[in-house]
Amino acid sequence: MKHPLVSIIITTKNEQRNIENCLKSIRQQSYKTIETIVVDNHSVDKTKEIALRYTDRVLEKGPERSAQRNFGINRATGKYVLYLDADMIMSKNVVRDCLKKVRKDPKIVALYISEVVVGKSFWCKVRRFERSFYDATVIDCVRFVSKKAFVAVKGFDESLAGPEDWDFDKKIRKLGKTDLVTTPIYHNEGDFRLGKYLTKKSYYIGSFDRYMKKWGKADPDIKKQLGFYYRYVGVFFERGKWKKLLVHPLLTLVMYFLRLLIGIEFLLK
Repeated sequence: MKHPLVSIIITTKNEQRNIENCLKSIRQQSYKTIETIVVDNHSVDKTKEIALRYTDRVLEKGPERSAQRNFGINRATGKYVLYLDADMIMSKNVVRDCLKKVRKDPKIVALYISEVVVGKSFWCKVRRFERSFYDATVIDCVRFVSKKAFVAVKGFDESLAGPEDWDFDKKIRKLGKTDLVTTPIYHNEGDFRLGKYLTKKSYYIGSFDRYMKKWGKADPDIKKQLGFYYRYVGVFFERGKWKKLLVHPLLTLVMYFLRLLIGIEFLLK
């Protein structure tokens, strides 16, 4: 197929503040052979009303993000799928550049896409700095996937809430080759609040035991994802990334403070 269909799946729950910017960025893609599917988790605001201005594929499913993604992607008709959260905005060439990459190397089954945190607060700057270390590491997750590969690994594990991304990524990497597209997706964390952020992380930590039992504590990815050394040293120092720490000492200090708070939440759980 000269212009393969790409299905973009957006999961939502009370996202009236974000969903329109996300959908606008899809409409503004330089590559146009796209179907857009919104899977809403019983929103009580205007999320669905806004979404229907951009696509007639607005579905309803809960209770968690993993179930929403599976529901939407299983109903997608594209050769490739790309999943987003409602607070994400794609730069205009994301889909085009993903397709260029997979066409150039047919062995690729999935792609990571660089994610840039946006927002004006200092905390957003810290989060943007931290996220810049994670591209295509085991802390990241593939986002553009062939529909065939998604079906082969049976999608996201719906028993997990948080580490379902890592679990999906592990299954995909066992299936075939992955690569990175640096054309960014912007993640709007403009309303970042520390208490809310830690509460969300604490909720995700609740699924870590099931995730570890599934793969085993000795699994090399899990040892990195949940172990002290890689999360606090390795991922920030590998492949020369440590130089950024020296250039931005204040961001480095506050980033480690944030990581410490999450580590305490992990230990308390």
